[in-house]
Amino acid sequence: MKDRVFTKAYDKQFEFDDTVASVFDDMLKRSVPYYTSTTNMMTNIASCYIQKGDMVFDLGCSTGETMIKLHKTIKKDAILVGVDSSKDMIKIATNKAKAYDMDIKFITEDIFDTNFDGAKVIFANYILQFIRPLKREQLIQKIYNKLKVGGVLIFSEKIIYTDKKLDKISIDEYIKYKKSKGYSDFEISTKREMLENVLVPYSEQENKDMIAKAGFDECQTIFKWLNFATFIAIKR
Repeated sequence: MKDRVFTKAYDKQFEFDDTVASVFDDMLKRSVPYYTSTTNMMTNIASCYIQKGDMVFDLGCSTGETMIKLHKTIKKDAILVGVDSSKDMIKIATNKAKAYDMDIKFITEDIFDTNFDGAKVIFANYILQFIRPLKREQLIQKIYNKLKVGGVLIFSEKIIYTDKKLDKISIDEYIKYKKSKGYSDFEISTKREMLENVLVPYSEQENKDMIAKAGFDECQTIFKWLNFATFIAIKR
């Protein structure tokens, strides 16, 4: 379904309910630059770290696209688990996996309650920005503590620039991008207003500092488009 969530006034706080879930795949592909390419890249990289029997988690898995792509990519048996607090997202993800006859477990749960002991790979795409800074750091610490040695965290975030002019330029360029994907000025401004106090991004360096503080040995930016970035953090 086509994303038309913000074509009219949005009179409640933004949430990942059934309305958003039903159009979320279209929303991602039209709102996140190079979404398909970066998903392919992330799953290809992740497959290089996965061995038979390894556990892989996707925190904030939404409609399951990353795990489904990973299932198609890996050539060995692994335990794949997607976690999301939205039951509407998990319902769609579960139905997708069934349609592809894929053995992927999708669970509705707060990621702070999830037990991912011994995970080899953890994905966390565009979820940290929705978590308040203190709890964000707590989650990263938990991920580091639970990952196996040799494991990786692959995550994507919207980022900000400390240089105010550059930050404004990146936002303006992103608005142009969304218009090129068919979003109106009204849709763009309405969504931005709804997310203003819900989505709190870090700079690229702040993300890397948070990762280093948790104990990760290395964190590299593996993709960047203006105010969107994908990182890999390695636990040696």
